[in-house]
Amino acid sequence: MAGKIQVGYLVSYDYELLKTSLPTVYKDADAVFVAIDKNRNTWNGGSFTIDDSFFDWIKDFDVDKKVVIYEDDFYVPTLTTMECEVRERKMLAEKMGIGNWIVQVDCDEYFVDFKKFVSDLRRYDSYLINPEKHPIQICAFWVMLYKYTDQGILYVDKPLKAIFATNYPNYKSGRRIKERQIYTNNIVLHESLSRTEADLRFKLDNWGHNVDVDKGFLDKWLVVNENNYKEYKDFYYLQPKRWKKLGFFSTKSIPQIKEIIEKEKRLNVPKFNLYFKNFGQWLKYSLKKKKA
Repeated sequence: MAGKIQVGYLVSYDYELLKTSLPTVYKDADAVFVAIDKNRNTWNGGSFTIDDSFFDWIKDFDVDKKVVIYEDDFYVPTLTTMECEVRERKMLAEKMGIGNWIVQVDCDEYFVDFKKFVSDLRRYDSYLINPEKHPIQICAFWVMLYKYTDQGILYVDKPLKAIFATNYPNYKSGRRIKERQIYTNNIVLHESLSRTEADLRFKLDNWGHNVDVDKGFLDKWLVVNENNYKEYKDFYYLQPKRWKKLGFFSTKSIPQIKEIIEKEKRLNVPKFNLYFKNFGQWLKYSLKKKKA
């Protein structure tokens, strides 16, 4: 019997975004685990609150009884924010169960077609047998939503690789296990930065990358808009030159943006790119095993 599709969320100060993300994966997941710090601490020791109505919403939405709320102490003062993140991801993965596909999604990530992603995962079900001996990680591609404007949303104009699933969650940094990567042609909208200024400042202080953010990032984010974005370049919050240009969606509706992506295919990754990336990963790790 094939392993289950287990989806896990780390829920914190941006919990309201789960109301957009969860519906994109719910139907095709076997179970959904929602990890929340029981003391309502961030990884940096900050505090957040979750309104009781949020849990009422989950209860009403969860018609198939797939959602498991997992509360634990995920903040350790002696660890860095990234170390706290990795620790929480591993603890959540243990609850999800080795022998299944461990798919971890953040509240601000919205799959365009999760059913297709699951179909792509199923091609590699053989890796669920003895996963410790054959660890792999499955990638999709982010379309990074950068900033809401008066008439729409600015986004990074090139899809960016992101890891979502693994058969063996020995995480080293975020969702990365530092093993062979398999690329799939799937798009995930990532609302990482498209927040209010106050919410973004709070996130930059409390997320796993809090000590790594480029000093000029926020100044540029504040001034760029739908009228002047072509006058600027280099937008990445860690290494600015990795995100050279922005594009613009003339709508603020996430469902409409998903329709645009599915219809126009302009953000899809070319098949030959996927082929060479996957071949390169296969060759790299085949040679590594031979040396070992």
